[in-house]
Amino acid sequence: MLAYVIPLCLAMLGLALVLTLARLIKGPCLPDRVLALDTLYINAIALLVLYGIWKGSDLFFEVALLIAVLGFVSTVAVAKYMLRGDIIE
Repeated sequence: MLAYVIPLCLAMLGLALVLTLARLIKGPCLPDRVLALDTLYINAIALLVLYGIWKGSDLFFEVALLIAVLGFVSTVAVAKYMLRGDIIE
């Protein structure tokens, strides 16, 4: 059963990545682009975790954790830039 479900979920997450990338490029203002970038890295994490489950490898989980930490830090940095205009005070 998982042999059918996991590729289907991988395809749906791939479609979500493409649609989010379109929003990132087309976004009319900066907050829309920041939200699209945040959604993009969350979808990438989900894709990596699902692929790791499919292949049975622990390496993908470590990479997903690294992307999660970098995504959080970048979201905080961009939010601080949007509020104050400067990242480092």
